Amino acid sequence: MKFSVRLLCAATFLVVSPALANSGAEEPKQMEWSFDGVFGRVDKQSAQRGFQVYKEVCAACHSIKLVSFRQLQGLGFSEAEVKSLAASYTVKDGPNDSGDMFERPGKMSDIIPSPYANDKAAAAANGGALPPDQSLLVKAREDGANYIYSILTGYGETAPEHVSVPEGAHYNPYMDGGVIKMAPPLHDEGVTYQDGTKATIDQQAYDVVSFLQWAAEPEMEERKSMGIKVILFLGIMTTFFYLVKKRIWSDLH
Repeated sequence: MKFSVRLLCAATFLVVSPALANSGAEEPKQMEWSFDGVFGRVDKQSAQRGFQVYKEVCAACHSIKLVSFRQLQGLGFSEAEVKSLAASYTVKDGPNDSGDMFERPGKMSDIIPSPYANDKAAAAANGGALPPDQSLLVKAREDGANYIYSILTGYGETAPEHVSVPEGAHYNPYMDGGVIKMAPPLHDEGVTYQDGTKATIDQQAYDVVSFLQWAAEPEMEERKSMGIKVILFLGIMTTFFYLVKKRIWSDLH
């Protein structure tokens, strides 16, 4: 189990590294996301399920250093749910009065703990590849949401003749050269959704991308709302000053 999780972590590094070229890869699938567009909003129910996928699959290796437990209330989790979730984690704190570090149950104000003590430990556990922090995963490359979704759902059973897949690797047309080293990370019913949604590969991929979009921009809805208000204000003021100008100049004729 630990070995398969480490394969997932190392491979996810390949998925999100902005330094990777995408030559020879298919264009990402273009999905309809609730958060697209000026009026876009995060589908909180989907993002909650995505957090479950992150927690049960990705969090074994990947940190999410810019997200605190308290912020999860922005996804619609209640304060009691967040407190219970935080308390299920063990957080290193200190030093205490004796100068020693100690462990305690997590609090709402804590950042969601990383799976490893430090970056060197994380890299050592994953074949020398440091699993990237997932806080800004969707922003790691252009068209990030569609790209990540495409990688997660793009595994093919048989590679075309022109693609040579080395032993231990897998065919995925959305990767450079059509080859990816990680085994498929998602499986049908790989998680059991608490709301009863059928956990197909496509559904899990969609949900975890929704969560990662929220994690990258938790203030997105507020920002868009403010932008719309500013545009409306400028439109009203422009119209007002235009009418005033016409009235003033009409009196001068």
